This record gives sequence, structure tokens and C-alpha cells, in this order.
Amino acid sequence: MSLAICVYCGSGPGRDPRYMAAATALGELIGKGGHRLVYGGGNMGLMGAVSRSVKESGGHVTGIIPHFLISKEKLSGGLDEVLLVEDMHERKMKMFERADAFVALPGGIGTLEELVEQMTWAQLGRHGKPIVIADIGGFWRPFADLLAHMRFEAFIREGLEVQTLTAEKVTDIIPMIEAWIARHGRSGPKPDWSPRQM
Repeated sequence: MSLAICVYCGSGPGRDPRYMAAATALGELIGKGGHRLVYGGGNMGLMGAVSRSVKESGGHVTGIIPHFLISKEKLSGGLDEVLLVEDMHERKMKMFERADAFVALPGGIGTLEELVEQMTWAQLGRHGKPIVIADIGGFWRPFADLLAHMRFEAFIREGLEVQTLTAEKVTDIIPMIEAWIARHGRSGPKPDWSPRQM
């Protein structure tokens, strides 16, 4: 099963060398597994590491980047496909449309925003694609704590939970995605969304 995997991650390397190692390892697994990478198109930090690793492993890479970010994020050379878009909204929609699954590696505010947007769309029943949080070195644990706090304070109420997958090891990511799709299909489960759940 060949999958288009959208990876959200930082345009910087981060403080912990495990982050770059994870991005490189994930790219290798995507490429050698015959899958395709969909990502933000940049050549810096974790973004560049995952893209280069996919290409070096024989995989296909689609980069989607707004015109105004080309110089800032340093558009990668040698990509199989580059989509130049007008703004961040179009970028995220194109990434969503092209992807069978989403993976969030460590990153900054942009990575967090992309992850939360996919979780929001899933919560609202707009998609049922797998969302994997790659908790490398415990990076995403404060976020998990925040979600637990939201549930405790009844802002994530019964019926509005979002099912995400959490992988502490890079080698678990693609098997998790494949198992999800084998169970639910490429479009994912159809969430039950009705006004009485509001």
C-alpha cells in the first residue's frame, strides 16, 4: 500500500539531536517503503532532513510553499513536485488534499497550528485520516497534558474527543498508519457529528 504521508515539523533543528535523527529516519522509512512525502517544501531544519532522506531513499516528494516563504524557508531543490501557493491557508488545504495521513514531528508554533487544525477538522467530522503525534524524546507531552486539562475542564466533552495516534519510536509511525487505514479505509471512520453533541 503506497501512501501519501504529510509531515509537519520544524524549519529549525531543535535543541535535542534526536529530533533531526527522527526526521532523517522517518524520511528513510517513507522512501524505502514506497510511500510519498507531502510537506512544506523547505530545506532547513527538520523539514529539510525529512525531505532529503526521502529522496535519498528513492521516494517521491511534494513540497507546497507560499511565494513569500521561499527565501525564508529555502525551497528545497530536487523535489519531484513543487506547488507554489498564495498563502498559508492554501498551503494547508493543498497538504490536506494530497495526504492520506498526517505526522507531527517536533516543531514550533507553525507545526502546532498545523497539527491542531487537523485535529479540529477531525473533531468536526471533516475527515477521518490518521493523525500521528511523534513524541520524540517526550516533546509532545506538555501538549498531551494540555488536552487532558481541557477534558478535565469539560471543554473537550463526551462525543467531541479526537482520536490521535502517539508514537514514541519512529519505526512505529508507518505501521500505525497502515493499521489505521486497513481498519478504516483511506477516508477513515465517519465521525458522528450532530447538534446535540454541541
